[in-house]
Amino acid sequence: MITKIVSGAQTGADRAGLDVAIRHGFPHGGWCPKGRKAEDGAIGGQYQLVETPSANYLQRTEWNARDSDGTVVLTLAREVTGGSLRTIEFAKKHKRPWIHISRSGDFSPSVTLQGLVKDHDIGILNVAGSRESKEPGIWKCAYKVSGDAFFWREENQGILGGPGEG
Repeated sequence: MITKIVSGAQTGADRAGLDVAIRHGFPHGGWCPKGRKAEDGAIGGQYQLVETPSANYLQRTEWNARDSDGTVVLTLAREVTGGSLRTIEFAKKHKRPWIHISRSGDFSPSVTLQGLVKDHDIGILNVAGSRESKEPGIWKCAYKVSGDAFFWREENQGILGGPGEG
């Protein structure tokens, strides 16, 4: 049962997860780099994030994977590269379940995400994936997948805990 959505608030998939939570008044948070650094400038105050001691993106990436119960990595491309690949490596390192959902490879991405949450009893979900500059359109795709998985379908009642349930 999801109780919180976390991410590092980088443009693209990360921010989409947080934006879905904010839209529905659902608990969110996570780690971001010192200075609230993202590729489009400082991360806005609407995101309830804690800064890491370092401005290095990798520290934020690892801490979000470490401190969550599971991670979803959302991309448009079938192949995972760069920071998304590092996210998966950190999830493995900290023995956290993870799944990669690709627009090009998954015909029921929201159902796949629900399966990860149910199968592993995930309370805190780390939403990660491509930056908007790397894969234009990933924010929209990740927003739809996250929203459909947890907020917009009747069959999702009971998968969420806390504010915004069902």
